[in-house]
Amino acid sequence: MALTLDDIGLLFERHGHTQYTGEPVTQLEHALQSAALAEADGAAPALIVASLLHDLGHMLEDHGDTPTMAGIDDLHQYRILPFLRQLFGDDVLAPIALHVDAKRYLCATDAAYFSMLSEDSVRSLQLQGGIFDEAQAQAFIGRAHAADAVRLRRWDDQAKQQGLPTPDYLHFAAYFTQCLRG
Repeated sequence: MALTLDDIGLLFERHGHTQYTGEPVTQLEHALQSAALAEADGAAPALIVASLLHDLGHMLEDHGDTPTMAGIDDLHQYRILPFLRQLFGDDVLAPIALHVDAKRYLCATDAAYFSMLSEDSVRSLQLQGGIFDEAQAQAFIGRAHAADAVRLRRWDDQAKQQGLPTPDYLHFAAYFTQCLRG
């Protein structure tokens, strides 16, 4: 089943208030902060939309507590793709699909990166396959949209600040129309 733009808004309305597990922000706050960071960095509309929607897959199922606490990788980066494919192209979807592997890549290539991860992000890293080896890192960064996924990942990691003011959902949803499939 494909989502409509209204359905995306409803997911945020119904589940955005839930805690972004293991972090001091809600799902909606995390999404808005990610998109705000992308916008402030001058990202293209497609990458701003990807930043807003990158964790939407977490909202498709209610795990109760954080899935990582139960030893579950919920594959949220892939789970959402079939629901968004009729709306958006690869410039939005690929960074979403690759943002978890971007964490694995950054851990392998940036000596300071791992120490900046939150406790829940470290826990999920192990469930998601761990740190890339050199060959995996090279293969990853050679993929289309990998550089955008790395940018998204860095914003994702920063988007966990309690009480940080951001524009609202409608501000970022306005970018949707610039990114819709033709």
